[in-house]
Amino acid sequence: MARMTSTVRAAVLPAVGAPLEIAGIELPDPGPGQVRVRLAAAGVCHSDLSLSNGTMRVPVPAVLGHEGAGTVVSVGPGVTHVAPGDGVVLNWAPSCGSCHACSLGEVWLCANALVGAGNVYAQRSSDGAELYPGLNVAAFAEETVVAAGCVLPAPDGIPLTDAALLGCAVLTGYGAVHYSAQVRSGETVAVFGVGGVGLAALQAARIAGASTIVAVDVSPEKESLAREAGATEYVVASENTAREIRGLTGKQGVDVAVECVGRAVTIRAAWESTRRGGRTTVVGIGGKDQQVTFNALEIFHWGRTLSGCVYGNSDPSRDLPLLAEHVRAGRLDLGSLVTERIALEGIPSAFENMLAGKGGRALVVF
Repeated sequence: MARMTSTVRAAVLPAVGAPLEIAGIELPDPGPGQVRVRLAAAGVCHSDLSLSNGTMRVPVPAVLGHEGAGTVVSVGPGVTHVAPGDGVVLNWAPSCGSCHACSLGEVWLCANALVGAGNVYAQRSSDGAELYPGLNVAAFAEETVVAAGCVLPAPDGIPLTDAALLGCAVLTGYGAVHYSAQVRSGETVAVFGVGGVGLAALQAARIAGASTIVAVDVSPEKESLAREAGATEYVVASENTAREIRGLTGKQGVDVAVECVGRAVTIRAAWESTRRGGRTTVVGIGGKDQQVTFNALEIFHWGRTLSGCVYGNSDPSRDLPLLAEHVRAGRLDLGSLVTERIALEGIPSAFENMLAGKGGRALVVF
């Protein structure tokens, strides 16, 4: 028997590099092991921009959006951990539990996390074109249908519009500081890029007890956002960034630099901003054309560590309850990450603001 469908509005990427289109899509009822979710909110992440312009590749046409929260509408056979009416946070990278990375406990590197993104999940109402769920969950829509592993129970006491941010920005920024860079109390930290992830990283550095927290961004207008998140110093990015940061840290450089931009020049500046023996964690997703170079002598002399970071090296099922405790205790302020609340139609403008280096997190509120 064919599955029943219903029409919802979504932001569709018709082709790589093409403008988003707000269109009706035919969404089926959930099949075995699937959940249908009515979105309360979805964050607009830089990764969505990277998917739209081809920096990261996904099958198209697609509905993007991977950071969201909402309410379960219905569940398919075999789903037992959530039920209709439950609040849930979307998990765009569910771990399979059986690949090599999962066997090592490195679920953020799961080899099968994005398998679902290659499956058709809906059709465009106007012409019946098959649609793919960008990064598994297709959160830029009024409702979505996802695999059961893509939903986690929303933490009690946190509005779903705030909980949406937990699904990517906060898991990534907090995890980058606590799990990848392993910032310790009293250490000095620099965060490059004051967007949604960068603001979460600044709050995480404050929670970790960092003594000096330097925020770096191309925009002078973001200083107040950064200081509210926990920055003790603010540097407007320039060719002298590393020198300025060393000047703020007794000419030593910071213990840890967290790069949230994904550009070669920023990665290099973050590396140069750390002390001898310091640690640089790269969170930002850059294109293949962004080549970063080091010479053999400096690698030996400085003794620094440079590491990549996927999804904050986080385990969402483990870390969501932990983050919720920080929120309820007042240590983590989700609302302060959001600088703009928009409708679906506002996503293209949010992309333009990202390219211009404006604002923190734009949040689509349904």
